[in-house]
This record gives sequence, structure tokens and C-alpha cells, in this order.
Amino acid sequence: MSTAPAKKPVSKPKAPPALALPEARRIWLHAQRLDTRAPFGEGPEATTRAIEHLGYVQIDTINVIERAHHHILFSRIPGYARAHLHRAQTVDKTVFEYWTHALAYVPVRDIRYYLSEMKSHASEPLRWYADADPAALKRLLRQIRKDGALSIRDIDTDELVEKDHPWGSRKPSKRVLQYGFFSGELTISERLGMVKTYELIDRHFGWPPRPRAANEKQIAEYRIDRALTAQGLISAPSVMHPRLRFTPQMQQIIDSRIRRKRLVPVTVEGELHYATPEALEPPAVAAPLVHILSPFDPLVIQRRRLNLFFGYEHVFEAYVKVEKRRFGYFTLPVLIGDEVVAVLDLKTDRAAGRLLIQAWHWIAPETPERRRLIEEELTRFERFQLATE
Repeated sequence: MSTAPAKKPVSKPKAPPALALPEARRIWLHAQRLDTRAPFGEGPEATTRAIEHLGYVQIDTINVIERAHHHILFSRIPGYARAHLHRAQTVDKTVFEYWTHALAYVPVRDIRYYLSEMKSHASEPLRWYADADPAALKRLLRQIRKDGALSIRDIDTDELVEKDHPWGSRKPSKRVLQYGFFSGELTISERLGMVKTYELIDRHFGWPPRPRAANEKQIAEYRIDRALTAQGLISAPSVMHPRLRFTPQMQQIIDSRIRRKRLVPVTVEGELHYATPEALEPPAVAAPLVHILSPFDPLVIQRRRLNLFFGYEHVFEAYVKVEKRRFGYFTLPVLIGDEVVAVLDLKTDRAAGRLLIQAWHWIAPETPERRRLIEEELTRFERFQLATE
């Protein structure tokens, strides 16, 4: 009488190893290039190198201190000058403006990953310009082709209307310009302050031929790779920000890379993340640097991730009623090494030539050494704020 062979016990998949928070922070800070003082070198070319590494740099209009895009670059390029970004966009044409999770500077080398999105916006307009007249865009394109690039200030034939939201315009032509911009007919060839000059995209970049648009799989791989470079440790919310989940295609790419040992799953405070084997071996801890960060900095803008890694929950209070604000209108987190130690509410008084400290809040215990380090960085920060180049 034969007996059935004993079943082998099914082994449970190994749980991903847990990373201690100091190690996780070190990996993210290294990926963000906030652990060395001049990671991209100096001179105008450093600006392009920084944007290429970060993947994009968010643009914002608030200017109680220097605007976010300049501030983000200054945090990583000690000798940064505003003229460097202007040169990259307008002269060297190594960066362009487009929408990521917000309007941002993006490397021109990556433009092929945005061309399909531009095409889709032509047939499915966004709400900001959904009522723009396609015939009006054709007329505007003919005008730019004949007379050259223009800004909204150059258009004086509009019949003014009431704004429909705070960032809107009384000129209906703004919607037409946005339609042309998002659909890839126009690009922003120059920005002076917040005044944008629009040019035919083909003429600005010297096309044809246009680059070949990336397909869906290539775009998914690009978004994963962009995040791995700039974040070190990635999760679905960090790649998809502000969405929370991978698309099925992106999850397949992640799973495939894990099988081929190109990615390693790990947990940070119980949350699943992924990293390349190389990223899990960051450089040794260096002397702590001090950074006064923009609330739109890539390290800060993903609020939930910042709280997970650093135990600090940043609230952007510009849109909070005055009586309900905790720290101030436009507060800036202060990083010393791998710890958020303070929050400063700053304002640049350009007429008086001074940086005003409206409020100083300690998140970590105050010490004479921490105050000294922050005051030294404030001196450097003030010079940048008041520079007139």
C-alpha cells in the first residue's frame, strides 16, 4: 500500500527589510543633493545639471522672499544667480516649462516624455482654457509666426472680462495662450519675473524634426527613473504625487525590476518603498549642512513623505486665515544635517535692503550652536535675496 508523498510546506515570502529613519533620511538627502554644498558645480551650467538631476523644479508666484524656483536652485548651487535660469531657458534652451504636478522647469532632454500629453490636451482641454476658441488660437499662431514671440502684455485688442479665479486674467487671450501652451503649439521662450513670452515651439527649439514622442511604457519607466534619481527611496505616492497609487503598468515595471534584482523592496516606518542596490549604500555621514528650504522644495512639497521621514508636518499657511495660523504666512523649514530644527517666517524688504525675521519657531530644542549655524546661513540667504544681478 503506497502513501502519498508529504507536501512540502509553502514558504512565506520574506518581509522586506526595515530601514532605520536616520538611514532613510540620509538616502533621500543624498538623492536630493542636500548633503554636499556644491553638488552641481558652479557657473550657469550648474542650473541645467541641477534641473536634470531633480527632474523638475516647481515654479511659484509668491515673492515675499525670492520665488520658489530660484530658491530651490540656490539651495543646491551656492553661486546661483537668477540670470543662470534665464540663460538655460532662453539662450541655451536646455530647460522648458511644462506641467508636472504643478508648473515647473523641466529638462529639454526629457521633452519627448511630454509630447503625448501635449497632444492629448489639444483634444481634451483643461478647465483653465476649455472655453478658448480654436479659431482664435489659429489666428494667434499666425500672428506670432509673422510678428514674433509675444506676451500677454503685447495683446491690447481684448475686451476685458471679470476674473473667474484669483490667478485668472481679465484678458480672454490668456486662455488662448494657455491652450496653445498646453497643447504644444507654443512654448514659453522667456520669463521675466512672472511675465511669460510665448513662441512657436518648433521655431524656439529649431524643429523640425520634432523628437519622437515616448510611448506609454517609456513614460512610465521615465517617471520611475526620475523619482529614483531624485528621491533615492520611492513609494507609489512619491512617484505619483499627488496621486497615491501606481498604475498597473508601473507596478508591473516595479515587480519586473525586483525579480531582476534591479530594485530592492524595503520599509520605512512600516511603509513599502523601493530603491536600487546602489542607493542603499549612501556615502558616510558628512558634516551637517544648514538649509533654509522653500515650502515648494522637492524635499518639502510632499508633506506626508516629509512627515514620515523627518517627523515634521509642514503646513502652508498662506491660504490659512490670519487668526488660525500657527507659524506664519510663508514659513520656511530649516534643516541642520538630517533634522528639521526650526521654522522661519521671513520677508525680504527690498526697499530697505533687509531680510526681516517675522517669526522664529523652534521645532527641536534650541541650542547656542544651532542658533549660530542658522544665523550664519541667514547671512548667506540674505545676500542671495538682495542680489540685483
